[in-house]
Amino acid sequence: MVTSAGGDTVTALTSALAWSRPAVVAQSAGTSFTTENVVTAAVTLVLAYLLATTMSRLLSGLADRFAARRFRVMILIPIVKFLVYGGALYFVLSVLFELTQTQLVAFAGLLGAAIGLGLKDLLADVIGGIVVVLEQPFQVGDKVTLDGHYGEVVDVGVRSTTLVTPTDTLVTVPNFTLFNESVANANTSAAEMLVTIDFYVDPEADVERATDIVTDALVTSPFVYVADDAPATVVVEDDLYYRTLQGRAYVTDLRSEVGFKTDVSERVLAAFDAEGIESPKVPAGVDDPTE
Repeated sequence: MVTSAGGDTVTALTSALAWSRPAVVAQSAGTSFTTENVVTAAVTLVLAYLLATTMSRLLSGLADRFAARRFRVMILIPIVKFLVYGGALYFVLSVLFELTQTQLVAFAGLLGAAIGLGLKDLLADVIGGIVVVLEQPFQVGDKVTLDGHYGEVVDVGVRSTTLVTPTDTLVTVPNFTLFNESVANANTSAAEMLVTIDFYVDPEADVERATDIVTDALVTSPFVYVADDAPATVVVEDDLYYRTLQGRAYVTDLRSEVGFKTDVSERVLAAFDAEGIESPKVPAGVDDPTE
C-alpha cells in the first residue's frame, strides 16, 4: 500500500513537471538570441553606420556644388542620420525580440534603471538632438555661439553638435546644453552674414577722414555683399582715451569672414599710416577712471 501511494505520488509529480515545461518555453519564446540573429543585428548596425556616413559625405559634396542651396541640402544630413539609425534599431529589435506586453514592461524597467545609473545625460543629449532637428535654432553650416564657443556648425549628431572655430579647432558641444544655454546665430541659415571690425584712433585724429577710409575699405573688399537691405556702415563711439570706429558689412559667403576681416584691416591700417591718423596713446579697452 505504501509503495502504491509512493508510485502515485511520483506519477503525479512527473505529470506536473511535464505540464510545466511548455509554459517555460512559451515565456522564453520572446527572444531570439541565436548566432544567426546576433550576426544579422551586428551586420545591420555596421551597414547603418556605413550608409549614414556615405550619405553625409554625398550630401556635403552636393551642398558645396550648389552654394545657393547649400543650407537646404546640409539640413538633410541630421535627418538622414536619424532615419537610418532609427530604422536600423527597429530592425535589430524585431530580429532579437518579440516585444510582447510583458517584455515591454520589463524593457521599460531596465531602461529606467539604466537612466538612473548614469544614462540621464545621454538621454538628455538625444532629446536635445531631436529638438535641434525639429525647432532648428541652427542648421549645419550656420555660424553660431554655443556654450561660449563661436564657429561654423559642421555636424548635428544624435548626442552632440560639432563646431569648427575660426582657428580651425573642432569643438564638440553636448546637445543637452541647449536647455541651459542661449544660442546666438549669426546668419540664420542665410549665405550672407554681418561681420563687424573695430578700429581705434586717437581722440584728436580726423574722425571724418578715418570713417571714409573704413567705409571705402568695406565696400571695395572682394568678399563684401552690399544691397539696399544690407548696407555697409561705420559707427563711431567716443571714449575717454580713444574713439572706436566699428565697420559693419555683410559678406557674400559666411566662410569668407576671416578673409574679409584680414583684407579690410590691412588696407585700413595702411591708409591710417599714410594719412597720419594715429592710434590711441592709451591701449584700447581701458576703462574711464571717472566712472
